[in-house]
Amino acid sequence: MLRASWAIHPLYVNNYVTLHPLLLNNKRHRQGDLFNQQAEQVLFLSPGRICYSLPSETQGQIMPADVAPPGLAEETANRLRARVISGGLQPGQRLSEARLAADMDVSRNTLREVFRLLTREGLLTHLPNRGMSVAVPSMASILDIYRVRRMIELPALEHAWPRHTAVRIMVQAVEQADGCRKADDWKGVGSANMTFHTAIVDLADSPRLTTFFAQITAELRLAFGLLNSPELLHSPFIDANRKIVDALHNDDPKMARDLLAAYLDQSERVVMAAFARIDAKS
Repeated sequence: MLRASWAIHPLYVNNYVTLHPLLLNNKRHRQGDLFNQQAEQVLFLSPGRICYSLPSETQGQIMPADVAPPGLAEETANRLRARVISGGLQPGQRLSEARLAADMDVSRNTLREVFRLLTREGLLTHLPNRGMSVAVPSMASILDIYRVRRMIELPALEHAWPRHTAVRIMVQAVEQADGCRKADDWKGVGSANMTFHTAIVDLADSPRLTTFFAQITAELRLAFGLLNSPELLHSPFIDANRKIVDALHNDDPKMARDLLAAYLDQSERVVMAAFARIDAKS
């Protein structure tokens, strides 16, 4: 018989939510009580994890037990950061405060707070007499990003549970990237690749790591936006991502981790070589 206190950590995969035990006792967290009342069925059980299927009307309504819902400025910052991750904003692009406030349906005061938050993250920059613009990454920042990626992604993959729901996102991201490659949509390939690596971080079941990694992927997408050949950047890694997924399906997370380590080394070399060519021309 299971006796545990459960806190909720959504993985945002369709309508599935993964739960993890916090304290071994008979008390249930208040959000856990709500969850247990609304869950339709247990999908599977393994050490440390229980996964339920939620009714569609409850999707997106259950937050991690120790993470407060974002305020308007934070929610708007999330939306603007998502535009960066998707490639919708380019490095060096100037931002009109009035136009962007109207586009995002927020006040200019709220948008100024958003600017402050994203400037602190290194995604935006303010230049005297020019206003706000999207940041342009430096070679030093790219080196640091890859160092952080190794610290986060490699352990998450090495200790992954192969039946984790995030693995399903990884599979879907590979298929999406392959479809975009066939359509010669390299911006779409880049977005699918970001989804793939975010899912790797989700394997760690840490809302804080996932939130932090969103900032990292946004900075990385800005770096990619400076490169003239997205096909050269992304094409080799679609098949590499598939091999990582195959290793997980074969219950070999150690092999998946080694494949990702080689992947990150190669990706870093490609990006840094492209940046060196940019510097040589400027």
